[in-house]
Amino acid sequence: MVRTYLLLIWTWTRAAAAYPASFAMMTLLGFVTAAIDVGVILVVFANTTSLAGFSRDEVLFLYGAASLSFTICDTFVSNLDRVSQHIKAGTLDTILIRPVGAWLQLATDRFNATRIGRILQAALVLGYAIAALGVDVRRAWMIPVMVVTGIVIFAALWTLAGALQFVLTDAPEVVNAFTYGSQQLNQYPLSIYARDLVAGVTYVLPLAFVNWQPGLYVLGRADPFGTPEFMRFIGPAAALALALLAALAWRQGVRHYRSTGS
Repeated sequence: MVRTYLLLIWTWTRAAAAYPASFAMMTLLGFVTAAIDVGVILVVFANTTSLAGFSRDEVLFLYGAASLSFTICDTFVSNLDRVSQHIKAGTLDTILIRPVGAWLQLATDRFNATRIGRILQAALVLGYAIAALGVDVRRAWMIPVMVVTGIVIFAALWTLAGALQFVLTDAPEVVNAFTYGSQQLNQYPLSIYARDLVAGVTYVLPLAFVNWQPGLYVLGRADPFGTPEFMRFIGPAAALALALLAALAWRQGVRHYRSTGS
């Protein structure tokens, strides 16, 4: 499965690299576009010293962790949101009869390697924040765990969004609110939001485990909302639960799909 996935990615990458100047410019454009979000954070801190009690470097740390997870998924998984296009065009029938899983084919459909610039930008911001904060080495083990947890959560969200399109074939914008909207939510400390919203993304849709709860542990900070200390460590379990739910939803969506007859 992994070999097939990498082969499909390489096929699309080789096609894009056939135009090296365009490939390089699009990669650079992705880097610069992603940097705009950092510019917004810097503008905010040009006018204040803290945001909901968090310093500029702490906010950059939270942003970098969430963005790294998100951009990796955006690069390697996000094409799942093209399900409705395939359904309406009748091309999903062709995908389903191939000997490779539909999820794998759709995730790699029109793979865009130029998005690597966005991954690089997020990694640089996270690396800078870690160095600037002087993170305690005894807590640093949580950083790769939170990034992987975030990847699983975002991949599960895209899978759920794809599964939903088997029902809402004309509403890709609705499902995008749960993917791209989730990334926007996690760019800042959750303490800037209302308590009810934070409770929702902690106990219902586990977005708080992308960077907020584990990030509090890394930073040695108490949760302003008073959640128990053990919540800092259950991110992997929450991500696994969401992934299993997404897998079930995807399977049900595919099984209940009705062919266009094309």
